[in-house]
Amino acid sequence: MGIPIWQVDAFTDRPLAGNPAAVCVLPAAREGAWLQAVAREMNLSETAFLVRRPDGDLDLRWFTPTVEVDLCGHATLASAHVLWEEGLLAPGATARFHTRSGLLTAARGGDLIELDFPVKGREPLDDPPDLAPALGAQVLELQRNRFDYLARLESEASVRKLTPDLSALKRLPVRGVIVTSQAEAGAGYDFVSRFFGPGSGVDEDPVTGSAHCFLAPYWAARLGREELTGYQASPRGGTVRVRLVGGRVKLGGRAVTVLKGELLI
Repeated sequence: MGIPIWQVDAFTDRPLAGNPAAVCVLPAAREGAWLQAVAREMNLSETAFLVRRPDGDLDLRWFTPTVEVDLCGHATLASAHVLWEEGLLAPGATARFHTRSGLLTAARGGDLIELDFPVKGREPLDDPPDLAPALGAQVLELQRNRFDYLARLESEASVRKLTPDLSALKRLPVRGVIVTSQAEAGAGYDFVSRFFGPGSGVDEDPVTGSAHCFLAPYWAARLGREELTGYQASPRGGTVRVRLVGGRVKLGGRAVTVLKGELLI
């Protein structure tokens, strides 16, 4: 018997868009080196590995092709989608994931899945780097949290046309760089972003759920609203709905399964 594995496009309602993630449901825990080798073989921005616990909850780990990461939104969304779509979780149940970022949950309402994640807000920025040369754009404001830098640019057009120096970004002491701006009038979303993480093995991530744990409080403070819609303007593109609830952020999105198979190893 092989080990079941799925490829799911997350934060989208159509295939071949959003952010692809592999989801692997294991019968028992495996060593990290094996998990990393599988993620390298899948060669997606993240591969999620699930193991059922005796209490019915699940252990969840995420790997890029090169490293294990502490928090990943789109692969968590993809995991919850697989659990419900494959009948591995009752339709009305809440998915409960134990991770390196604590307990994360997912709930389903219709075809929308909402993740409950920790807010990853601003932290002190000591010795801030000059990101403008690496990004090739004027930076209006720079912040950081424990994972990433967040650089606000002057316009949505500036975010969309960005062609950064990835080798320079790779040398920064963070997981990645979020670039963002307020959306153009009439866009149908409130803010736009892109995410570059060459130091983590992902030059540009298509849709980054965990980055919205930073983007949500940032834009809520600027726009004066706690429910917002973000669009990540990568070539694939994807939409993330965000709600701030206390010290948590709700990340809402859809997902589509595009491949299903088995690992024969």
